[in-house]
Amino acid sequence: MGGPREDEPFITVARVVKTQGRHGEVAVEPHSDAPDRFHEGARLFALARDETRRELRIEGLWPHKGHVVLKFADVDSISDALELVGCELQIPRNERGQLEPGWSYISDLTGCLVFDRGREIGKVVDVRFGAGEAPLLIVRAGMKEYELPYAAAYLQNVDCERKAIRMLLPDGMLELNAPLTAEEKQQQKRK
Repeated sequence: MGGPREDEPFITVARVVKTQGRHGEVAVEPHSDAPDRFHEGARLFALARDETRRELRIEGLWPHKGHVVLKFADVDSISDALELVGCELQIPRNERGQLEPGWSYISDLTGCLVFDRGREIGKVVDVRFGAGEAPLLIVRAGMKEYELPYAAAYLQNVDCERKAIRMLLPDGMLELNAPLTAEEKQQQKRK
């Protein structure tokens, strides 16, 4: 099958959180709802902080305390596993599965403009996981940054081709979520 081309875009499907066990196992935080994304023999690429990428094959896997534990071929010790902590686990973009109509890949949301009842809020600069049931869209508007739950209850329409997410946010959510003004920061310091 061969490796991916150097210029081929990748998407992140999980992040290595910690070592798990004494034989090279790692606990990962999945960023994919695809039930067959992780299986024995699957090929993933670990992207390190220094932007180097390493090909890995899944030898075994099991769920554990909200994570998925993966055992990779040729990663056989705690020190081998430590090298993977913090890495993003990726696949070439062209290997991702087809989604049901109405579903989106989280990686496609970055760069989308977010609208609330037709009013532009800002652009998605990141997506964060682990704060609750729904991932958080990190939306930047000039100097302001908002954390908006990417939850079905608030979504009106997602059009990744046109880079637009239309939401119906509860009244007051943007004000609650807004960064503190200079005056509010001063008031907090005095307390």
